[in-house]
Amino acid sequence: MIKNVLRALPALALSVIPLAAPAAAAPAEATLAPQHRAAVVSAAAARMAPPSAEGVPLFEALSWIPEAEEGTRDGYSRDQFKHWNRGENPTDGCDTRKEVILSEALEAPQVGPKCALSGGRWFSEYDQKWVTSAKELDVDHMVPLAEAWDSGAAAWTAARREAYANDQGAPNSLIAVSGSSNRSKADKDPADWLPVPVDRCKYTVDWVADKLRWRLTADDAEVQALDRLAEQCPTATVTYQQA
Repeated sequence: MIKNVLRALPALALSVIPLAAPAAAAPAEATLAPQHRAAVVSAAAARMAPPSAEGVPLFEALSWIPEAEEGTRDGYSRDQFKHWNRGENPTDGCDTRKEVILSEALEAPQVGPKCALSGGRWFSEYDQKWVTSAKELDVDHMVPLAEAWDSGAAAWTAARREAYANDQGAPNSLIAVSGSSNRSKADKDPADWLPVPVDRCKYTVDWVADKLRWRLTADDAEVQALDRLAEQCPTATVTYQQA
């Protein structure tokens, strides 16, 4: 009996080889319609992204962002993201915007009644300019509210959108910058807008970290732009914790 089985093994092996070869052709994914292929890639990336990471190479972190077509902007308005709320310290009289401005001051301003700010000094990273009046600052959402809506936030609860709009739990979520640079950025992603060259590696890291923190997707043009930026930032790393 054993001898018969042994004699049969070569024939069995030969019969298996034709079946095994096509396994390498797993690019069957390439035969899927674009929207279905995007769904496959998106699901795989979502499984790969850990809930937190520290010092991960930028290219690796970028690969964790699920790729998907952007949703429609139907129903979007900034009012869908309640901001600015009472901030991390509801008793200080400062809303989230003012708390961010205070936390990023390189020379602390004076704080008057109702959190009125005077004096102080800030550095606007997007355009590398010094700002000496809090009134000239905007607090920017690293991933703009409209972009977040397009990338998954449309399906969130109102409470989660409020948490996103007032997120001080990560250094890259909200940033005080000059009003002119913030208006220039508007609701654009890195495929359509970038800060001055000296800030682009940090900006890319912050963008990727924010997308991973809030489990937002990226469309093809955005991913290609981020890939090009990552090539220019070979030593950059990403740290984040999911909200």
